[in-house]
Amino acid sequence: MTLLAVTRLELRRLFVRPLGWIIGALALAELGWRFALLLQIFLLNQVRLAALPDGPGYTDLVAVRMFSSFITGSPLPFGLIELALLLVPLLTMSTLASERSAGTLPLLFSSGLSASRILLGKYLAVLIWLVLWLALALAIPVSLAHGATLDWGKLAAAAMGTLLALAVLGAIGVACSAFASHPAVAAVAALMVGLGLYCINLGAQLAGVSNGFLNWLAMSTHQETLLRGLVSSMDVIWFVLATAVALLLGIQRLASDRGRG
Repeated sequence: MTLLAVTRLELRRLFVRPLGWIIGALALAELGWRFALLLQIFLLNQVRLAALPDGPGYTDLVAVRMFSSFITGSPLPFGLIELALLLVPLLTMSTLASERSAGTLPLLFSSGLSASRILLGKYLAVLIWLVLWLALALAIPVSLAHGATLDWGKLAAAAMGTLLALAVLGAIGVACSAFASHPAVAAVAALMVGLGLYCINLGAQLAGVSNGFLNWLAMSTHQETLLRGLVSSMDVIWFVLATAVALLLGIQRLASDRGRG
């Protein structure tokens, strides 16, 4: 069995299980409702906004606000990133924890695959599912591109930042599933780690600190820059490092399980 075989097997499991479809359908329904309300607010204020020099347009007030409420200051709750904080742990909780609880993890080890290939194969399957989800969510604001002026550069930067955030959350979820003995434990652990990493800078911000270590450590700090349309190599490196650390921890846990037999 190869890395791609593990990815195909896990991807098939994600699409066969009803949980993935339910998560995707509910998330897209909420995002569609969010888009309709954001568009209504934009149209009601369009005349006033047009009178402002360099006033925000469709991209800033509708398309980018689809991705986050917390960062963009949207009056509506649960953008795509906030939904991902809740739903990605549910999607990833069974990747390895279910193998351990069902006693099938030794079968994967007996196939000759290394711990890194097992975990990375499952992670790639989750990442493919998340990319498809993001593509469908992105199609909602892009559907009005023929009748609205879209800033494609800003939208691309926001989509890139959202994809990187999904990659981090997916890696955290798979790593927590590698450590947990039961899928529910993995989901709770991934939820707490994701929320903590996303909001760890709130206390520093309330204290008036905006450029300290806690601000740098928070995912929302780097996400905010990308949602504003600014692509910084330091922000991209942060997401890559966070993803790599989560995956390395998960691989180390699987390797220790394999060593214990």
